[in-house]
Amino acid sequence: MKVAFLGLGNMGLPMALNLIKAGHQVNGFDLVQAQLDAFQSAGGIPANSASEAALDADAIISMLPASRHVEALYLGDSGLLATANPKSLLIDCSTISPKISQVVAAVAKSKGFAMIDAPVSGGTAGAQAGTLTFMVGGDAADVDRARPLLEKMGKNIFHAGASGSGQTVKVCNNMLLGIQMLGTSEALRLGVANGMDPKVLSDIMSKSSGRNWVLELYNPCPGVMENVPSSKGYVGGFGVDLMLKDLGLATENASDLDVSAPLGELSRKLYEEHSKAGNGQLDFSSVFNLKAD
Repeated sequence: MKVAFLGLGNMGLPMALNLIKAGHQVNGFDLVQAQLDAFQSAGGIPANSASEAALDADAIISMLPASRHVEALYLGDSGLLATANPKSLLIDCSTISPKISQVVAAVAKSKGFAMIDAPVSGGTAGAQAGTLTFMVGGDAADVDRARPLLEKMGKNIFHAGASGSGQTVKVCNNMLLGIQMLGTSEALRLGVANGMDPKVLSDIMSKSSGRNWVLELYNPCPGVMENVPSSKGYVGGFGVDLMLKDLGLATENASDLDVSAPLGELSRKLYEEHSKAGNGQLDFSSVFNLKAD
């Protein structure tokens, strides 16, 4: 297939490279030249604009930071919905507001496009290994049409429901993840303050009722695990500002629907405090070092 990949950041680039490895022709665009250079060196075809990359593509995949970027890409007189071929399948892998996702999908449908929302979980390691989990919203036929591409980038593909459902699952998942990271960090810091070896403490808790994904695969305490951001100066991975954005989406969605989410809101405030202290670009596990007021 001829694929356009728009957004070649920490997640998008390895996802695009897995499509190249699978034998697809991938045209790509990103605003950062270094990302385009890395994409080209791995066999991708760089474009000068999103519309150029999308020209005659069988599928257009977007992986962008926030709702406003997705709106700018697809909507308006110069957006892809006005310039791309309606035969192209649109796959938005960004994590954005479920409401905005539904709006964009509705406009796409009105213009003859098939579109699904397919945000991911698994982090940069999952993107590189091709083991991401896709949470997909949209018509079943369109999900099936996208499946051969998604299977080259991920291990688990879940059809959550209608348009926007993938985004709903993602904001719920990331709200829980943000809460887990804070709780795990507090427990580890308490144990260390009592003289515990964090590796021993982590091993015991991961075999006990406090076990969770953070403890088992993404430990926030430096030196406990190899090849996770906490053991690399919290560089890479999933940024604090991205987690803050996702928690904002979750709490905004909860407010819109009058759903009580006090832990989600408290977590958002703590990540915001951590970001304002100059840690926004570090991995979100760096909240292990947060000293909240």
